[in-house]
Amino acid sequence: MATDQPIVSGVAGRYAAALFDLAVEQSKVPEVEQDLAKFQQLYDESADLKRLVRSPVIAGEDQARALSAVLDKAGAGALSKNFFSLVARNRRLFAAPDMARAFQQLAAKARGEVTAVVASAHPLTDAQSTALKAALKDAVGKDVTLATKVDPSLIGGLVVKLGSRMVDSSLKTKLASLSLSLKGGH
Repeated sequence: MATDQPIVSGVAGRYAAALFDLAVEQSKVPEVEQDLAKFQQLYDESADLKRLVRSPVIAGEDQARALSAVLDKAGAGALSKNFFSLVARNRRLFAAPDMARAFQQLAAKARGEVTAVVASAHPLTDAQSTALKAALKDAVGKDVTLATKVDPSLIGGLVVKLGSRMVDSSLKTKLASLSLSLKGGH
């Protein structure tokens, strides 16, 4: 099922597709998706976990044991723990964050959702997020999940990436265009 989809490629994509297929067979896609989101959050917040995941000098069995303890504490399910154990033993733990993202993409695609990456100068309010989701849903005809990030260098406005399309309405880009046209570049 998942392996037919073009978003899976490389090591991370193949592992994510295999995990997705297992999760579908066992009706555990939402559980695994939550576990991977917890892993990603822990990974983003912990320099020690990043070192554990990225280190080529730590033995695979040691990585598996340490990560198992972290996942136990986070309340991860058996399928997710077994998956990470396999990944560690196969010396592919360095790609785990990419595997988690690829799995999230597969799960979203299966639900008929698309993800828009939105950069803004300031955090979006709930009302702004809701309005943006509605506008994007009207544009693409599918439910849209927002992956937001704050980039103060934008000064104002948004940069929205949806698939291969990008809309840049940031003040930074508008000022750069104005500067270029004043210099005679246009």
